[in-house]
Amino acid sequence: MASNNSGQDGNGKSDARLDSLDMQLKAARKAEAVRTGTDQVPAKGMRQGNRVLTELIAGPAGGALIGWLFDRLFNTSPALLLVCMFLGIAVAFRNIIKISNERPE
Repeated sequence: MASNNSGQDGNGKSDARLDSLDMQLKAARKAEAVRTGTDQVPAKGMRQGNRVLTELIAGPAGGALIGWLFDRLFNTSPALLLVCMFLGIAVAFRNIIKISNERPE
């Protein structure tokens, strides 16, 4: 009958061979990340650009959705839709101005 012994005694003591393999694996993963260029986080300017794009899309769309819901509720055809959409555009531009005042480093 085969023994189910994994080589570890379960007392919480670490095996020097496993620690060495773990360090080698971490070093290999880091070297591969550097080689492929996946170890860098996106630049802050790129993140700011994505935030601006999100504001440009979500502001008018959110305002139009809320306006449409109020139009359906109060039966005021396109009036509240237009008002809320323009308010959404104004809020989006205000947020874009705040984003553009941040330093992109």
